[in-house]
Amino acid sequence: MLGVNVTDPTPPLILHVIHHLVVGGMENGLINLINTMPESSFRHVIVCVEDFSDFRQRLVRSDTKVIALHRSRIGIMKLRTMIFHLCRNLRPMIVHSRNMSGLDALLPARIAGVKYCVHSEHGLDIDNLNGEKWKPAFLRRLHSPLINHYITVSKHLENYLSRKVGISASRITQIYNGVDTNRFRPARPKSLNVLPPNFADENSIVFGNVGRIQAIKDQKTLVHAFAALSQSGSDIGDKVRLIIVGDGPLFPALHDLVDSLGIKSKTWMPNAISNVHEVMQAMDVFVLPSLSEGISNTILEAMASGLPVIATAVGGNLELVEEKRTGSFFNPGDIQSLIRLLAEYASNPSLRYSQSQSARQITIEQFDLTKMVKNYLDIYENLCLSERSPLY
Repeated sequence: MLGVNVTDPTPPLILHVIHHLVVGGMENGLINLINTMPESSFRHVIVCVEDFSDFRQRLVRSDTKVIALHRSRIGIMKLRTMIFHLCRNLRPMIVHSRNMSGLDALLPARIAGVKYCVHSEHGLDIDNLNGEKWKPAFLRRLHSPLINHYITVSKHLENYLSRKVGISASRITQIYNGVDTNRFRPARPKSLNVLPPNFADENSIVFGNVGRIQAIKDQKTLVHAFAALSQSGSDIGDKVRLIIVGDGPLFPALHDLVDSLGIKSKTWMPNAISNVHEVMQAMDVFVLPSLSEGISNTILEAMASGLPVIATAVGGNLELVEEKRTGSFFNPGDIQSLIRLLAEYASNPSLRYSQSQSARQITIEQFDLTKMVKNYLDIYENLCLSERSPLY
């Protein structure tokens, strides 16, 4: 590791700007990064364009402040003014913005004298799933002179920045998310004691999903497909169970859908929980029906937990899951294909076992958390040590 603190014993400060700090893949990745990075390297402050939730309690470092600015309440100009004053008062060495809303921090940071700006892309919005809209690309290109370096969590997003936005490939580093393979690990036999009483037994086949309950995650497609299988009248239909972990704006509607389809007794929706790693040890197959993804932390956590993955063939999912080796793909919203895949995995224990073994091994080899942290540290430290970091 490079040593950035040659004459000043106080580690440089990184100001991380995100939309909100709630349960989510990008947010989880940020917390993992801060918790795992050596305290002697950098200090951290998280600025939320909107707000934060109890998810902030996952931060281990007590010196990491979380600040909410409530843009929707105060307006864009006041937001920029507040970021300017934060930068003047805190004097961060680096401002690291993420996704579209983070772009609003770049100009105030530069005016306030921040030397280095890093920008990350973690996924496209639900109204721009294919990245074809001109306005988001234009806004990203407009802010590019303010950015020293880009980070993307997938090759798919790296290609988007390069081809659609026009960012030079030399300014982009692609870094996969990492997962704590000691925390997320298989349990043999699977652990059922974390589930509600009488919900499942050793003969049950448990499908699971973890994620924010919002439109882009499309859990309703999974619920419809599971309902069709569980009510098919077959032996498999009697054995299957469904766990959906997470909170979000569509949680009440999804809960009502489960009730209306008559699968409440076979479905557990515990909302947001702190022991996701333990609940994953009670699952047999992980299902991600998202309409779009950058790099899904929950796929990595599931693979590290030894779970085969059924996922939509979108974005970074195609870079994580290997067809027929660690999982299977279906098209977004294709309920019939998902029913077929659920039935296939439920009825084939040897398929589940072989893909479970491969998923765990690949995660250890390619997606370990320490590798991710080292890659981020390399970028931060190279910026801090450079005699000059020109704008492009």
